[in-house]
Amino acid sequence: MAFIWSLFIGGIIGWLAGLILGSDIPGGIIGNIITGFIGAWLGSLILGSWGPVIGGFYIIPAIIGAIVLVFIIGLIFRSLRHAN
Repeated sequence: MAFIWSLFIGGIIGWLAGLILGSDIPGGIIGNIITGFIGAWLGSLILGSWGPVIGGFYIIPAIIGAIVLVFIIGLIFRSLRHAN
């Protein structure tokens, strides 16, 4: 059950990051989950482990990390579109 809860929270984190930046994350729900997990890792790497914990994620660093990740992914996809 903890794994399912982590998937759910990771998806919400990824979804929030896309919502805040106003861009869609490629891959839909799976993309949101992956972005949430990688963003949580990236955020805790950059900002450390602090703030409220839900589902094993430090929420504030995870959301900030996911926002950074969505921004970088958006830049990559835009540059690929302009290259074609």
